Amino acid sequence: MSSAIEQKKQIVEEIADKFKASVSTIVVDYRGLTVAEVTELRKQLREAGVEFKVYKNSLTRRAAESAELSGLNEVLTGPNAVAFSTEDVVAPAKIINDFAKKHEALEIKAGVIEGNVASVDEVKALAELPSREGLLSMLLSVLQAPIRNLALAAKAVADQKEEQGA
Repeated sequence: MSSAIEQKKQIVEEIADKFKASVSTIVVDYRGLTVAEVTELRKQLREAGVEFKVYKNSLTRRAAESAELSGLNEVLTGPNAVAFSTEDVVAPAKIINDFAKKHEALEIKAGVIEGNVASVDEVKALAELPSREGLLSMLLSVLQAPIRNLALAAKAVADQKEEQGA
């Protein structure tokens, strides 16, 4: 009996550590998905470095409370799976949201974004953000614009001087 309790305590600790270490966590209801669909979702998440696990709700609730995320407890009913990302904040939300658009059985229930409990709408808004690479390319184009305009102006002045000299 005590070994079962110890095992459960270890699992609660493991889940709490994952909540604390992850920058983004998404809780989903996967009821109605086929095994093949869940396998495909797991594959997409794994490729992005996101861990996708199913835990008992009672253990997840205790872990959420110990990680000071008790706001999650109200959504921890029914069959749930949790996606943990320690690197990319946007990746799990984007992958799960895109998958949910194709497979209506997958339902996003809540999330934790950098330590704050997030609603379904906040998770979907996060999913609509461009990827990190997309944001960096936007920033780069904004930074290049003044230099590009200066170069074009200098070229125009040089061309005008050349025409006047000819």
